[in-house]
Amino acid sequence: MAGTSNEPRAARTTASKTHPFQTGWTAFAAVLMIFGGAMTIFQGIAAIAKDDVFVATRNYVFQYSLTGWGWIHLILGIVIVLAGCALFTGAFWARAVGVLLAGLGALANFLWLPHYPFWSIVLIAIDIFIIWALCAGPRGREEV
Repeated sequence: MAGTSNEPRAARTTASKTHPFQTGWTAFAAVLMIFGGAMTIFQGIAAIAKDDVFVATRNYVFQYSLTGWGWIHLILGIVIVLAGCALFTGAFWARAVGVLLAGLGALANFLWLPHYPFWSIVLIAIDIFIIWALCAGPRGREEV
């Protein structure tokens, strides 16, 4: 019969719990991390290459060097892309590092608000989805 198995029910549920992409949230987070990291890399390159691309708001609470902040974005983006690629292995350490880096990415984009507000808000939203996706999955399904 199709759909029947000779292996015990406990063995089937244990095997399904170890699969890293059971719910798909890990793959979703990995793709978002690679996309968000690539966008952060481009943001950093734009800030390093040409300072007059971004317009700074006057009298903002915090001010900093745009070129220096571009280097921070470039390095952070590279690390986020590498962590997103590591998530495809399904390792727990990659999930923990992913949550940490998504939090740092959200903080970096919050500090980037004076220079490019709309894009910063978009990347903050992507980082929040990454944190949610990494914390939500994978979980084992109970067989009926």
